[in-house]
Amino acid sequence: MLYRLFFLVAFFGFASIASAQEVSPSVVDRPGLVCFWDFQKQTADGYASSGPHSYVLKPQNGPIEQSEDGIFGTSLKIRQGQWLLLPREDCPALNFRGKDEVTIIAWIQRESDANWQYIAGMWNERDAKRQYALFTCAGSQTNFETMDRIPAKHQTHGYASDVGGATPGKPFCFSYASGQTKLPKRQWTMIAYTYDHEFLRVYVNGKLDEHPGHNPFPWNKPIFEGGKDGADFTVARQCLPNWPHYPQAEKPMLKQGFGGKLGGVAVYKRALSAEELAEVHSATISGK
Repeated sequence: MLYRLFFLVAFFGFASIASAQEVSPSVVDRPGLVCFWDFQKQTADGYASSGPHSYVLKPQNGPIEQSEDGIFGTSLKIRQGQWLLLPREDCPALNFRGKDEVTIIAWIQRESDANWQYIAGMWNERDAKRQYALFTCAGSQTNFETMDRIPAKHQTHGYASDVGGATPGKPFCFSYASGQTKLPKRQWTMIAYTYDHEFLRVYVNGKLDEHPGHNPFPWNKPIFEGGKDGADFTVARQCLPNWPHYPQAEKPMLKQGFGGKLGGVAVYKRALSAEELAEVHSATISGK
């Protein structure tokens, strides 16, 4: 009986690893990849990325729970107030600036209804060092024709800042695309955004999430250069003005940041095409 139990555990463990290896090439072997975290490569400090650069995301605000429900194996079950940190000095290849293009893909299960759930990027709001970022659930969305904002609810948003701080003449950063799809709760969804210096584009489940006036969002300005003291790369929460001790000593603030399961994050220094994102979706999340 013990032998049979051991065999079953080993079999299903191997099957899970094999499944992860089958879906990963569509992400890892794609040109332009900088980092891909599937959260299967644990180190003493956190989670190492695959791809050309092995960068380690370090959990903050306590250990992050793991879930057996994932895309590439186990996923991270992030409670709001937790996040993952990659100091700027440790990830020079992620310092996109100037005319650099960008794509961020994330596999998520939204569980929180809170506004402004940040996913990933270099985005320091406290020190006006915004560069690029992927968000969900913003409270507002920008109309590119009027550059005014109207309410938003549980959508996907892709940002690029040219000035680091608020958009000139506006109280906040207004340069972001917003999809139309209301992201479901407790269901695996692949979200992505790209910036090719002509448009900011948001995708949901491998398709351009068209939203007249909001996505695609015409934008042709350079990405802000944060310099030596620019933004760190963070996942699940950005650096906010009310973080007086970031990142050394922060208490969980339950209404800030992403809340839910995170199956993976991939970052490319290239704007992937709609066809490529459809291929990645088909290889990773279809049928989940």
